[in-house]
Amino acid sequence: MKQFYLYLKRYFITYAAIALFILLSLIPLRLAMAYNQAPQPEAILTLGGSEKREKFTAEFALLHQNLDIWVSTGIPSDEASSIFEKANISENRLHLDYRATDTVTNFTTLVQDFRQRGIHHLFLITSDFHITRAKAIATIVLGSQGIIFTPISIPSEKPTESVFRILRDMGRSLFWIFTGHTGSSLNPHLNNRLYASR
Repeated sequence: MKQFYLYLKRYFITYAAIALFILLSLIPLRLAMAYNQAPQPEAILTLGGSEKREKFTAEFALLHQNLDIWVSTGIPSDEASSIFEKANISENRLHLDYRATDTVTNFTTLVQDFRQRGIHHLFLITSDFHITRAKAIATIVLGSQGIIFTPISIPSEKPTESVFRILRDMGRSLFWIFTGHTGSSLNPHLNNRLYASR
């Protein structure tokens, strides 16, 4: 009986590794197809975390008048709307979304909205200390759905995030692909700390 369980365990690990390998090899293919469909960005996605990001996005959006703007869980909506209004950005272009609770869910809560609108290429805006982790998550979450991104980083004084945080959130992104969950709801206390430290 023990040998049977060992066989099942080995069988499961082998097939899980094969499935992961296939999935990871499909992401670059989907990204290449997305780039072929939309070589230029079709929308702007800003990851919330500081007022500086919304202000930068408002200025950036003036240079890209034809692109809609999504801000994922940024500053309170009245403050964000005021920044974009002062920059003469039409409210029809602005989508403030507050479903995300951390960087992984910045992407997982919006990716289906982008797919439904036929968006294949995004400008991705966040702070420079945060851009490496954001790109790693975006490659997995957006890439798995055939959406490519062009990263834009905003200078800051903060040090680059640790490799541990990047790898942890890459793992959560892969978990989302297989299960539809990011794990953010498993520990609300940890979740609040994650968001506060973004």
